[in-house]
Amino acid sequence: MSEPAIRFAGVTKNYGQAKVLHGISFEIPRGAFFGLVGINGAGKTTLLKCLLDFCTFESGTIELFGMAHNAPGARARLAFLPERLNPPYYLTGADFLRYTLEMQAMQYEPDAAAHMLEALDLDTSALTRPVRSYSKGMTQKIGLAAQLLADKELYLFDEPTSGLDPKARALFKRQLQTLKQRSRTLLFTSHALADVAEVCDHMAVMHAGELRFCGTPQSLCEQFGEVALEAAFLRCIDGPVAS
Repeated sequence: MSEPAIRFAGVTKNYGQAKVLHGISFEIPRGAFFGLVGINGAGKTTLLKCLLDFCTFESGTIELFGMAHNAPGARARLAFLPERLNPPYYLTGADFLRYTLEMQAMQYEPDAAAHMLEALDLDTSALTRPVRSYSKGMTQKIGLAAQLLADKELYLFDEPTSGLDPKARALFKRQLQTLKQRSRTLLFTSHALADVAEVCDHMAVMHAGELRFCGTPQSLCEQFGEVALEAAFLRCIDGPVAS
């Protein structure tokens, strides 16, 4: 059996006296589309920061494709989009895409960039405009375009549909299906449980820094005797911590 794409084992994180992650343990298989859900302050973004080595943690281990998360080259196989993307204001869209790709030793190809923007419903004129003139939705689209163009094995998206209108959300999901067909792995956080139900084959529920559930969306509904994922989620976070 191959190593999972991501493995969290007993990850504990404190900010001063406040414990924000309580021994988080779960795995994400290669090729899985995995949703990480929870209310604000549940610990989702902190867990991603630990994974990306943006911050240290007190105990536990994190592995990427069988390698320690902070080993040289461990993160070379992933693309990451933060919840709040703030590209350097003085760059044009094309500059931002070129800069992002060159940092990963990849070549910027104008035709591929234009095609990706069209696929996300972003007018190609954005390539020549400074990013400081972008709306929130445009900024999100250029960020998604940059990561999708990177063509990685693993994608980490923190609230990827934030700021997207209904058409852009639908087109983005179409791009995700292309990744699925190519056996890529996806981990994304979302407050939109409908997106998780539609896109993900696995999910985890975090609450107050604790892991409340890990399994399929359907099994979450079955566990709590609910038809709707939202109702099952509410019962999950209102109940006791899973053993």
